[in-house]
Amino acid sequence: MADFKVLIVDDEEDFRKVIGERIRSWGYDVIEAAGGKEGVETVKKEKPDAVVLDYMMPGMDGMATLKQIRRLDKDVAVIMFTAHSEMKLMEGAQKLGVTAFIPKLSAYAETHEALKTAIMMTAKKSKK
Repeated sequence: MADFKVLIVDDEEDFRKVIGERIRSWGYDVIEAAGGKEGVETVKKEKPDAVVLDYMMPGMDGMATLKQIRRLDKDVAVIMFTAHSEMKLMEGAQKLGVTAFIPKLSAYAETHEALKTAIMMTAKKSKK
């Protein structure tokens, strides 16, 4: 499964590190980007199989980043972390093809299990 690349786009370095370590422990390759612009550039260069994207980031937020990513790759799986549960946000992101929303409550059990499920489902779909 090491051929499956996951890009984590989040402005919080500690969160990227914790989530990145967990995803690596599941057997996936991990790339990190510290914000929206860097994330878009990384999608161009690295062509990840999945993107784990934070909604709230300074500068280019998650929705703006998602729009740019979709211009580059309409099919890449995007899993969005959000501390917000606004229906309009979710509807707008779903129209842009977000695979899953995961509450950014903590970097612990619930978040990890939801993320693992979303990534595993995405990896299985990409093998077909």
